[in-house]
Amino acid sequence: MPKTKQTLSSNRRAFCANTLGLLALGPLGALGLSGCGAGADAGEVSGQAAPKRQGAPGAFTHPGLLHTQADFDRISQKVAARAAPWFSDWLLLLQNNLASNTWNPDARPVVYRNDGVHGDNVQVLQWDVMAAYLNALQWKITGNTAAADTAVRILNAWGSTLTAINTTDGHYDGFLAAGLQGYQFANVAEIMRGYSGWAAADIATFQQMMLNVFYPMVGASNNNLQIFSSWDLCAIAASVAIAVLCDDQARFDDAVRRFQHGTANGAIAQMTYYIHPGYLGQTQESGRDQGHNTLSIALVTVICEMAWNQGVDLYGYDNNRVLAACEYTAKGNLIQSGSTYYTVPFAPYAIQGFSTTTFATGGQGIQRPAWALIYNHYANRMGLAAPYTKKFSQLVAPETGGSYPQGGGTWDQLGYGTLLFTRDPLPADAPPSGLTAVTTAGQVVLSWWGSTNATSYNVKRATAPAGPYTVIATGITDLLTYTDRGLANGTYYYVVTAVTPSGETAASNQAQAVAGSKLHTLLAFDEGAGAAAGDTSGNGHGAALVNGAAWAPGKGGQGSALALNGGGAYASLPANLLDTVGDFTIAAWVYWNGGQTWARIFDFGTNTLQYMFLSPRTSRGTMCFAVTLNGGFGECIVDAPAPLPAGQWTHVAVTLSGTDLAIYVNGTVVKTASGVFIPPYQLGHTTQNWLGRSQYSGDPTFNGMIDDFRILQGAASAADIAALCGATSNLHTWLTFGEGGGATAADASGNGHTATLAGTAAWTAGRQPLAKALSLPGGGAHVSLPAGLVDNLSDFTMAAWVYWNGNQTWARILDFGSNTTRYMFLSPRTGRGTLGFAITTNGSRAEYRVDAPAPLPSGQWVHVAVTLAGADFTIYVNGVAVKTASGVNLPPLQLGTTTQNWLGRSQFSSDPSFSGKIDDFRIYRGAASAADIAVLAGAQ
Repeated sequence: MPKTKQTLSSNRRAFCANTLGLLALGPLGALGLSGCGAGADAGEVSGQAAPKRQGAPGAFTHPGLLHTQADFDRISQKVAARAAPWFSDWLLLLQNNLASNTWNPDARPVVYRNDGVHGDNVQVLQWDVMAAYLNALQWKITGNTAAADTAVRILNAWGSTLTAINTTDGHYDGFLAAGLQGYQFANVAEIMRGYSGWAAADIATFQQMMLNVFYPMVGASNNNLQIFSSWDLCAIAASVAIAVLCDDQARFDDAVRRFQHGTANGAIAQMTYYIHPGYLGQTQESGRDQGHNTLSIALVTVICEMAWNQGVDLYGYDNNRVLAACEYTAKGNLIQSGSTYYTVPFAPYAIQGFSTTTFATGGQGIQRPAWALIYNHYANRMGLAAPYTKKFSQLVAPETGGSYPQGGGTWDQLGYGTLLFTRDPLPADAPPSGLTAVTTAGQVVLSWWGSTNATSYNVKRATAPAGPYTVIATGITDLLTYTDRGLANGTYYYVVTAVTPSGETAASNQAQAVAGSKLHTLLAFDEGAGAAAGDTSGNGHGAALVNGAAWAPGKGGQGSALALNGGGAYASLPANLLDTVGDFTIAAWVYWNGGQTWARIFDFGTNTLQYMFLSPRTSRGTMCFAVTLNGGFGECIVDAPAPLPAGQWTHVAVTLSGTDLAIYVNGTVVKTASGVFIPPYQLGHTTQNWLGRSQYSGDPTFNGMIDDFRILQGAASAADIAALCGATSNLHTWLTFGEGGGATAADASGNGHTATLAGTAAWTAGRQPLAKALSLPGGGAHVSLPAGLVDNLSDFTMAAWVYWNGNQTWARILDFGSNTTRYMFLSPRTGRGTLGFAITTNGSRAEYRVDAPAPLPSGQWVHVAVTLAGADFTIYVNGVAVKTASGVNLPPLQLGTTTQNWLGRSQFSSDPSFSGKIDDFRIYRGAASAADIAVLAGAQ
């Protein structure tokens, strides 16, 4: 994709500056961690909850990083019992020369790692950290005080000696030592803080050294570790570990925030870049090389375990996004057969100076000792299936740890997970969980998390939220995804069960999806006052008016519109607005005053990395849609041929079906593009969903007005878009009844079919707050439309919103004719007790009649529509066809030049006049489709 604008926020500039500094080193391999590059070493979960935080700042659990006292109790029991597989890994640990109880530290005042000036001595630190860790474990598992004294001797030596970890002239590998050995050293100290042989003053000295030397290099204010996920993850890991060691609640909270919501590539949304069906989470470094990619896995799970032991569940955050990354990476690094690796899907990825479209093969198959922790949390704590992680944990078992003189990637993780993290399986089968359903390319794609003992899965579907469910697929094993194809338009509900040796489990959570399209958000902006705009879709997606956003007359003077002054005003929509939306339609009436570049009609996202927007004019001089998971470098961009017209009301719409995107202006498609591979749900939990404001603070806010803003789940057809904007030549009459005063109602179609209020017809509150509608109180009140209104109509559509007070027979919603011989009418209840339509040129005995199954619902707003296609007639209520009939061989044009075209009044003087309200009355030439009617009704 071409690059979008290069204007950067301050954070983005810092990010890019650091990137350029790193790239000055040469090829991307030069960015690597020594020895570990290519060729080197929505949801629910079952099982346990994370232990609860104590609540007060500083009330940390100790020991509480990678290991708790409960962990050590379990491990000690297993080792004492010589239980497999714990004991075999324990023996491996004791065989490591770094586990010697006589190890002597070699502390240095300054550590150097590839700084380009000094000789490296980082391995001295790496050896001492690992020696201290292995001795600390011996003390906690067996009570060996000689080992404890050795660990303390190492901690004290470095705590009193180390003053700096050097970086010089843009050579940043010292930051890696600060992150990697920082989290490891803090873990050793956390284990040993409970040893009576470690003096309180020495503990304080070590803590201060960690705060003074390590933390400034890994804290949030440092951007040098942000370029690839493994760099930032080691910084976050060290930050978490140091915060717990030093009982620093603020630093702990900041590290959690960086993981959940940060803009560096260690944040989980960037680290797990793209979620493929079946919850394969493509990782940020998966296209770089597998040495670094698997290091990101080793680090992210260390972070999760340390947070878990302090009562914060990062493992399960965002529907187990970490597990999605682990499963993807494990699968891509496992042999399927012979020498052939499993294939994994891949979405294009780009940052400044680096882009890729394929899963990297450099270092493929690297066997880091990091998988036991991952598998045992998800499978044996939570009951979740992790099939590829399981295979990898079995491949590397029993896990080893650092061992001189291997160096490089050996020291990136502590290892021995078979001993330290293996857990007994849960006693009961958990049901599947985390089920999601997303519509893409018109098909419903399901993904779910499996159960540890499942042999297969069943998918069940219903058309009502509580069922009953019908089994639509069985025997699903791998991947845990299913695509439901060929569905009729409507809303569907799904659950999944697992088949285990014990039988079928309970059902998963229920997921909902839409085939066709369904109204998601409708901001009519007809309030005209106040600081909020209601969502009349009923989904609660109302908007808050912010920073001077105001009201103005709506399109055509009807109702009101959102007014944005270009000076900071915008409207804010709720968080997570699109987190279940795949195919979509976004449409609005827009009045842009012009003279801006990079303003936004809408911009939905979280920051300058994850967003989707529509701009009336970019620096390329065109209206533009863009969506990205990785900022400007990763944007999918679609440019219209021209900017949005300025100084006039324009209807604009964007649709996505699968990877096919279309931009419409005034009901006409002006640009189509394929390959738009980022649907809205991939943006995740968006927190900044704005009309008129950009994620980039340097962009101008929108200057103009927005009216009738809609989001639909599903890609509307060209006919749907034309129906929404009324720009089709098929629109014959459109009475919005937004005037609110006077004796006439304008025809917004532009065809001059102005209506006149007669009798006691008046104005009243409309369907939307502060909007207006036609009030017909009975007693002769009606509206008169021009003569000859239907004399050129054959196939037609007539539709309106109607509020009927009830208790009437033979009243009229509409009655177009000349007398009691020639007419067509729609009555909310006929003498036959049903909503009924009739047309005749020879009086009541010759009527073509079509009766709905029931009368029009009373005491509520109801959308009603009738269509004629040839001789086929249909009645719709609230967007659903309730009656169809063939053989209606009398189109309206056969009535001739009708002279009495009324809303609310009958050709028969004895019939009562309508009692209630009417809003948004429309006539179209041609029979609208069911999808068109659903759009008009807001029922899809």
